[in-house]
Amino acid sequence: MKSSILSDWLTGRVEPRNAKVLVQGITGRYGRLHAEMMKAYGTNIVAGTSPGKAGEFVAGIPVFNDCRAAVKAWGAEVSVVFVPAPHYLEAVTEAFEAGVNLVVGITERVPVRDTLRSIDLAKKYGGHIIGPNTPGIILPGQIKLGIMPVQPFLPGGAVVLSRSGTLTYEISNYLKKEGLGIFVALGVGGDPVNSTNFIECLDMVRENPHVDSIALIGEIGGDAEERVADFVLETKFPKRVAAYIAGRSAPREKKMGHAGAIIMGEAGTVESKEKALNRAGIPVARMPWELPALLKSKK
Repeated sequence: MKSSILSDWLTGRVEPRNAKVLVQGITGRYGRLHAEMMKAYGTNIVAGTSPGKAGEFVAGIPVFNDCRAAVKAWGAEVSVVFVPAPHYLEAVTEAFEAGVNLVVGITERVPVRDTLRSIDLAKKYGGHIIGPNTPGIILPGQIKLGIMPVQPFLPGGAVVLSRSGTLTYEISNYLKKEGLGIFVALGVGGDPVNSTNFIECLDMVRENPHVDSIALIGEIGGDAEERVADFVLETKFPKRVAAYIAGRSAPREKKMGHAGAIIMGEAGTVESKEKALNRAGIPVARMPWELPALLKSKK
């Protein structure tokens, strides 16, 4: 099977700097703002879509009514989605059917059933989705897809995988201050179901010669971090991994910001996650600024 664009990037086989990107919902307030910011970073945004707005331009980017027209005109292969939640599944469907291989879903409050359907679509077309409810992905110095600020990210060999947008930026900034650069920072999304999860990302960077360590930013709720611990143990994952789990002081059985951040009984607590990660040899920082030292440690 032909590899996907995301796997080509994360394995280090292909540099993303020349990838052709379109923005769905480019004429909306946030689509317009972040299209301009992505373009300013150097992302090769070739087109945008917005029904009924064909022929317009946003920051010099041509607008089309749909993805099929944008792909036909410019060969777009990546889409960043800024459409409202009720239209998310329709937008993802349109992108994959047009030939897009990677979708970055910024949209929040997407129903879980729509996320699950979109995951099936990605599998059907041999592509990937990052998100929904993600800040996106950045390979510093090469490409930015989404809403991440650029200042915290220094090129280097660390991978930052995160369930939290703001903690992605904060911890990346701490890494930068300690001289640790980043190969890729990717927000898997804050929802209960992630289209591309921690384990899939770890598997893709496993043999990447440009990657030397993994910063895992988790949070309360679900069992994503426990699954990572099992994966690292069972596959003898070869790179240094350190983690931070947000929500140490959160009350039980109360949703905290993200739809996926809810503790039920003993499941999903910081303690249960920390225990599992430690069992796999993954140290867990109690504070975000402690993570760089754990990545540097050879213990």
